[in-house]
Amino acid sequence: MKALDELTFDNRFARLGDAFSTHVLPEPLDEPRLVVASDAAMALLDLDPTVADTPVFAELFGGHKLWAEAEPRAMVYSGHQFGGYTPQLGDGRGLLLGEVYNQAGEHWDLHLKGAGMTPYSRMGDGRAVLRSSIREFLASEALHALGIPSSRALCVIGSSTPVWREKQERGAMVLRLAPSHIRFGHFEYFYYTKKPEQQAELAEHVLSLHYPECKEQPEPYLAMFREIVERNAEMIAKWQAYGFCHGVMNTDNMSILGITFDFGPFAFLDDFDAHFICNHSDHEGRYSFSNQVPIGQWNLSALAQALTPFISVEALKEALGLYLPFYQAHYLDLMRRRLGLTTAEDDDQKLVERLLKLMQNSGVDYTLFFRRLGDESAALAVARLRDDFVDMAGFDAWAEQYKERVARDGNCSEEQRRERMHAVNPLYILRNYLAQNAITAAESGDYSEVRRLHEVLSKPFEEQAGMEQYAQRPPDWGKHLEISCSS
Repeated sequence: MKALDELTFDNRFARLGDAFSTHVLPEPLDEPRLVVASDAAMALLDLDPTVADTPVFAELFGGHKLWAEAEPRAMVYSGHQFGGYTPQLGDGRGLLLGEVYNQAGEHWDLHLKGAGMTPYSRMGDGRAVLRSSIREFLASEALHALGIPSSRALCVIGSSTPVWREKQERGAMVLRLAPSHIRFGHFEYFYYTKKPEQQAELAEHVLSLHYPECKEQPEPYLAMFREIVERNAEMIAKWQAYGFCHGVMNTDNMSILGITFDFGPFAFLDDFDAHFICNHSDHEGRYSFSNQVPIGQWNLSALAQALTPFISVEALKEALGLYLPFYQAHYLDLMRRRLGLTTAEDDDQKLVERLLKLMQNSGVDYTLFFRRLGDESAALAVARLRDDFVDMAGFDAWAEQYKERVARDGNCSEEQRRERMHAVNPLYILRNYLAQNAITAAESGDYSEVRRLHEVLSKPFEEQAGMEQYAQRPPDWGKHLEISCSS
């Protein structure tokens, strides 16, 4: 394991030059202090987890110190926000400190969010507040633990720096990790500003560093786009299967690697509601839960437009046509496993759809239903769960179909069934009210709940002794928390 001063930097994006990013130094936080750190994320950099408790750790990730090899840069990009094109966005409060490569040969961006003003801050102050930093940290690590592709979060650093939002709050920084922070909006920026040389340089950079296997194909850029289509289809399939709502699926928030990042007003479903809107600012419901699948395709179409200098329109259309089949295959595979099925039948999609329709009309807790479905035999499980449904006759009809489907799937012991289903059906998820409880304590200077919640969510499929309160349905107030982009 390494000490903080032993990290090895290789700043590949910075070497693209000033057309792609601007050199900016972080603005230090007052009285930086560690709120929470992820040992698992630190391991990606080969860091000894004990360094998180040293003063230099908070100073480095609170903007006071830099490695000599770091090259902090604010990236420039554009994007479609709520369907409308914004010509220039960029890192308004984040800095790419540099790229570290580990002993396994992997490169990881060190991206410091809340690092102060940049040329792309527009009317903002460049800061992040403690509550949004905690939410991003918890979400990043929780999604990863669920098997959903995501950026990672190494730590949150709190401070005494005052920051104004709707009220005065305290500034914080979150250090996030990803193999790349390049997004759809990077390609849109160079396409719409008519900078073909820089766009070609960006395309070659992404192809060579992140999709090298595509260089062996007859049309490398087309092969890369197909891979981007499938990765995003798989990511969104996992969002839908686990009830995750991103909230702000603008093209500047979409990763070129198909990972979840730029967490804002996200939420996991409590009661199942296909039309749930987690973003209080999304008045039209553009980014509702049920809209995430078509919006994913819309965003890929926007990226395709920006790639027309490299790929023919017909080829792009053909690749885009793969999105829904990719999505449906990944989604149905995961939902089969969540139902405890190991084989495929033609009517499985209808079985899932009927269940979700029954859930929709009954306010059934999405996560706990699937967990309890695997607690015992199919017959006993559905008998216990039927009281959660308003339409009991409808559920009974579904339950009969489900039991027959399970019987056709093959014989296995109750213990094998339980183990298989519990391995894909979490007991613990990041509910908004749990995050809010942790944030409220942290804002009073008590970081123990943030750390405890992070620890619970790092093992979402394992029942943990003494942690029953994290596996409960939320109180009524917890279902009605309003989260907006300003978070």
